Amino acid sequence: MKTSGLLAMAIAGASFAIAADLQQPAQTPVLNQQTRQGCFKSVGNMTQAFSGTDTSSGYCFNLCKKKYNAFALQGSKCYCGMLYPPDDDLVDDDKCNWPCPGYGKEACGALKTYYSVFNTGLELAPDSYKPEESSTTAAPSSTKAAESTAAEESAAPTGSQDAAVTSEAASEEKKSGPNVAAIAAGVVVGVVVVAAIGGGAIFFVRRRRNAEIEEEHRRNAAVNAFINGSKPPGSSGSISMTDSRLDPVMAHRRLSDGSIADNQDYSRRILRVTNA
Repeated sequence: MKTSGLLAMAIAGASFAIAADLQQPAQTPVLNQQTRQGCFKSVGNMTQAFSGTDTSSGYCFNLCKKKYNAFALQGSKCYCGMLYPPDDDLVDDDKCNWPCPGYGKEACGALKTYYSVFNTGLELAPDSYKPEESSTTAAPSSTKAAESTAAEESAAPTGSQDAAVTSEAASEEKKSGPNVAAIAAGVVVGVVVVAAIGGGAIFFVRRRRNAEIEEEHRRNAAVNAFINGSKPPGSSGSISMTDSRLDPVMAHRRLSDGSIADNQDYSRRILRVTNA
């Protein structure tokens, strides 16, 4: 009897020692690989993803690795989350001594008390859950929402106030909108100015062209007059070379034939008597 009792105690002690070594020390996170992060007394804000006899670190890792940064095991339950449990909830590894149902050589936390936490490798340094900050940040947001609702209810216009607000909004829209009449007037003035400038340019060009044509005609007339000879006596632009005192016959004689007295009137014929 004593021998059997000692044997049972030895087996129980060995089982306890083996169970105490199920939770291995924490590891440095590795990208896309599961790594142990310790034993915690809470699961933080993780949510349960599975519960059954297949629960193990590998099984839970496959459930959580695509969307979550961390996962935790407790008995037959698997949890997934974005944050580690609070840093203050970390405990000694020997607290997590419950064998996983799907793989008895590793720890799945402890029943109703502790959790074995892992990193999925999706993010190597996720933050830890901080319940105090979550509660304090949630309270002001709800208070602000209540204050905003009360302010909206007290400021809501009714009856004539609503109509006045609508009228003011419409007038403000008209004031802030573009002045269509001014824009149209500006466009018309711009078109008129451009047309006037264009008309003036055309008139100037045509006038200059006409002046050039007239000048060309004058040059041609002068050249033709030079080629055809001087104009007849008495015509405009010419100098008369006829002296009324000169006899037309004498005017066409050579100057070397004789001289002409200035006090003589050579326009009249002189009768001369000669002996035959």
